[in-house]
Amino acid sequence: MNSNELSSYYFHQGTNFFAYEYLGCNVIKEENEYIYSFRTWAPNADEVDLISDFTGWDSGAPLKRVTVKGVWECLFRSPISLHNSKYKFKITSRGKSVNKADPYARLSVGGSDGASVIYHSDFTWSDRNYLKYRNVAYNQSVSDSLSAPINIYEVHLESFMRDNDGRPLSYIALADILSEYCKAMGYTHVELLPIMEHPFSGSWGYQICAYYAPTSRFGTPDEFRYFVNKLHMSGVGVILDWVPAHFPKDEWGLYEFDGCPLYEYQGRDRIESRTWGTRFFDLGREEVQSFLISNALYYLREFHVDGLRYDAVASMIYLDYDREPGEWIRNTNGGNINLEATAFLKKLNSEISAEFPDVLMIAEESGDIGNVTLPIDKGGLGFSLKWNMGFANDFYDYVMTNPLYRKYKHKALNFPIMYTFKERYCLPISHDEVVHGKLSYIDKMYGEYEDKFLTMRASLLMFMTYPGKKLTFMGTELAQFREWDYKSSVEWFMLDYPNHLAMREYVRSLNHFYLERNELWEIDFDSCGFEWLLADECEKNAIAYRRISKDGESLIVAINFSGIPQTLSLKTQDAKHLELVFSSLPVFKNQKYDVICENGKYYCELELEKLSGAVFKENNGERKLLL
Repeated sequence: MNSNELSSYYFHQGTNFFAYEYLGCNVIKEENEYIYSFRTWAPNADEVDLISDFTGWDSGAPLKRVTVKGVWECLFRSPISLHNSKYKFKITSRGKSVNKADPYARLSVGGSDGASVIYHSDFTWSDRNYLKYRNVAYNQSVSDSLSAPINIYEVHLESFMRDNDGRPLSYIALADILSEYCKAMGYTHVELLPIMEHPFSGSWGYQICAYYAPTSRFGTPDEFRYFVNKLHMSGVGVILDWVPAHFPKDEWGLYEFDGCPLYEYQGRDRIESRTWGTRFFDLGREEVQSFLISNALYYLREFHVDGLRYDAVASMIYLDYDREPGEWIRNTNGGNINLEATAFLKKLNSEISAEFPDVLMIAEESGDIGNVTLPIDKGGLGFSLKWNMGFANDFYDYVMTNPLYRKYKHKALNFPIMYTFKERYCLPISHDEVVHGKLSYIDKMYGEYEDKFLTMRASLLMFMTYPGKKLTFMGTELAQFREWDYKSSVEWFMLDYPNHLAMREYVRSLNHFYLERNELWEIDFDSCGFEWLLADECEKNAIAYRRISKDGESLIVAINFSGIPQTLSLKTQDAKHLELVFSSLPVFKNQKYDVICENGKYYCELELEKLSGAVFKENNGERKLLL
């Protein structure tokens, strides 16, 4: 077999993970001409034509079917580069013709037209030092414990910041601003809501038509490479929100690509989401597997991306997701798990971790399938992290409750530890929780204006010191009261108001405190890194716990969610005193609290103001290696 025959063979087997180098538009530069290959997969087509700026948009140039399973191909020779030329595939099936974008296009005009654009990259990377750091800090082939700080700033690029005319900023401008801001604020990563080309801004990027094309809203693919490179030069990683579950029904996209369901499932029990109005990928089809796995690896290889957050994993896994009784068919074992989907996720994560063991694979999975972050060779799905959506929802309910009645919801504070160490969790304060009437983060806090700020400070202290990695949506740090609106910008003008500026500075201080204290992130996924001191003080609306590092150093965290001051008696180790090292209060000073010894037991009496939290350092004597 020649190279093209091998590429097509593996593509149809579902194991061509460089599918974008075979399908789509690729070029070979010879001495006096450019040779462009155009290939697409359309097994149900009767005829496929290339229509473009350079062949004409009416009849175009015909493609020839070159594989039995439906790959079509044509070669186009040009004396000049066709860089930035537009093209589509005119696909005729059963007497009907539709103009389709190239599923593997590297650039798209987007919008209602969706024409694909030929694009040649000439970008030069300068992020070698960051990639070396990444390989040390996050290499999961060495250890799956991720014993490094992860503090993610979730960003929707179109509404992060706009110019004076209300237009979104470019990749170049956003790179310069975000790299400086995230470094100063103490975020380790930026996570971008989907930047693959999507026609409708109101989908926030979650309804993608051109998976291989970074959206042209903000610039070119090389300008997006500049964005990633710039963040890396500042020591900040870039995670992309990625949507392998479903796609929209825009005519120029993947929807019924060759006149029939192709990328989507065919049966009515699986084909479409009632809620989203989108089509679900047929994850059992080999060519779709090649498409999606190549797409994930494309962003890791070609754009040096540091992680992927898989959207809507539950919709992939559960056959009864968004289905009424009688609308779905059980699997061969009689259950509701999509066996093809779980096999696909294992295959995908296995390929990524083999090539990029230092890349984060994060699941937004709202079900209870279990073992999502367990390694594949131990029976799991092989994700690096899973969003802890249950913790977030329960905690929001708690802080929205009047302190007089919080004692009845105390389990929101202590119950999560019952399952926290069953997965490797990331605690999210995400975009999903600050829209559609759910209120902004500060507006979730019960009480009058001043109490909202106090409660928010205390809640963020718990959030940053509780086991698990962290994610916070843009604007949360400003304590803006308006919900997120994708049509506008983060309310940066709020920084003109003292309380909001102070909150931003508090978040910055808290983030840096988190980064500096390995007790808070070195053992996130094992119970030996956490110990309850006060778990059941429901009458006082208070909790206290110890976070422990690998060398045995520890911090004590105590939080009072009551509307009045509370005195807490904390069991301590054999120490002379506790030293206050961080407080949620707007003003505090380092001070020491004496430890009392009675009958061989050590404890310390602490007074906490209402709606406040504090972190104390224990003087532990000799350090003891735990792991």
